Parts: sequence; C-alpha cells; structure tokens
Amino acid sequence: MTANSTSGDQLLIIDPQNDFCDLPEDWCGMAPRTRDRTAPSLPVKGAHADMQRLAQFVQRNAAHISGITITLDSHQRYDVAHPGFWRTREGGEVTPFTQITAAQVRSGDYQPRDMQSIERVLAYMDALESQGRYMLMVWPVHCEIGSWGHGVHADVLAACDAWQLAHSKAVRNVFKGMNPWTENYSAIRAEVPDPADPQTATNTPLLLDLAQADRLIIAGEASSHCVRSTTEHIVQMLPGLVPGWTAKRITLLTDCMSPVGGFESEHAAFLESMHTLGAQLAQSPTL
Repeated sequence: MTANSTSGDQLLIIDPQNDFCDLPEDWCGMAPRTRDRTAPSLPVKGAHADMQRLAQFVQRNAAHISGITITLDSHQRYDVAHPGFWRTREGGEVTPFTQITAAQVRSGDYQPRDMQSIERVLAYMDALESQGRYMLMVWPVHCEIGSWGHGVHADVLAACDAWQLAHSKAVRNVFKGMNPWTENYSAIRAEVPDPADPQTATNTPLLLDLAQADRLIIAGEASSHCVRSTTEHIVQMLPGLVPGWTAKRITLLTDCMSPVGGFESEHAAFLESMHTLGAQLAQSPTL
C-alpha cells in the first residue's frame, strides 16, 4: 500500500508548475547567472488565478482530502518537442508553437538536427499521428528538470505542505516526460510508449491507487493537453482494471484549470465529453 492508497476524496493535481502559470512579475525571481528576471516559458492565461483558487480549495477541504497526487512535467532541453531538436530545410531555427507532420519531415521541410535519428523520429511521428489525438508540436523549452519553471506554484506548494503535516502523509509526486523521444501529456502513459523505457508505459499502480477514491477530484494545467490526456486515459483504462469503476467518480474543478491559448475548443470538447460520460463539473467553492 502506498501513501495514497486510500478511499474518500483524492485530489489529482496535474502539472501545477511555474512554467505553466501566468505569474505576476513580483512572483518571479532573478536568474543568478544572468541577473535577468525569470519568467514562465509556457504560461497559460488564467493559470495563476486557477492555482490560487486550488490552493484555497486544499486549505478549506484539507480535513476531507485523504490523498494528494501531483504530476510534474519533467523535460530535458534536448527533447523531440523542443526547438533544439529540429532545424528547417535551410538549417535555421524552428520557432516554438510550430506544428510538424511526418510528411513535412519526409519532404525535408523540417529535419532532426541529428539526422542519424530520422528513422526513429519518423516511426514515432507516424505512430502519434495514427492515433488522431495530437500532432507533434514544438513547444518552448519548459519544465526543464531542476529549473525554477519545473517547480510547483508557491501557493499550491504551501497548501499541500500544510496538508502533509496535518495528515502525517506525503504527497505522491509523479514525474512524466523525461524520455526525450516521446511526448508525455498524460501522467498515465506516454502518447507513444517507448518499448525500451518502462517509465513511458501505462502506470498501472497509479491507476489502481486512484481507483480507490470514492471521489477523484482533478485540477491543474492545461485543460487542453495534460489534464485532458490524463483524464481521458483514466476513463479509458480504469474500467478494464477495476470492474464497476465509472467516470461518475470523477469531479473536474473547472475553475482550477485553463487551456493553452488557441486550444479553447479542445478544452470545451474535453469537458463536454467527460460530462457526457458521467463526470461532475464543479467550481471549487461549491465542494
């Protein structure tokens, strides 16, 4: 039994990290090497307020929350979804928020900087595109392991720290995205698991622990990507592992999550599909 193997209300907080939060300047520190002001690299509009509401929710409901799991997007600078992995046909830089297809790689519009990896990259992209969930997106370098941006939003961290001391129980931290060859929006499984890396395969122990919750409350960033993908995998996989488990056990805190800009329709479709499957959509003050 792990620290979070418990019934009652469990809270799953997905990627509540500095790089995803539109933090005010006075929440950002100074980079010691350059003396420049640190800033979130992939801020989601509204995420700072989301996380403040989430922290208040944890504080108000601490006595009734039996377990907390925090997922952490955790990347290397060299990553298939980061600019430094790619170059243009002319050898130039690939800018963040560029979507790349396998067809464009085959035509030479975009190429991996390490051309020895091209067969592996194309196999990955073909598998990713065949699923119809996501296309490969080149994101700004974000949530680099060990960086300020990888850290948890300060209010959420403080609320979870207080919960730990009150319950004499640790928060479970789930790291995802460390494999540079595959995208890992979901905390349950990489979009295309790497057969050589068990950490990219389905996290069955996590699923089984989350299934023990009478109510699984989900919040975090971003609702268009990591919250969506994690929740969809839970709903798809848990009924096959735990007979009788249904999405009716899930509550999504809709005022504690926001979409990446430009992906608002994905956010809306995600909430609608989860509601159709029986999940509750709630505002944090109502719980």
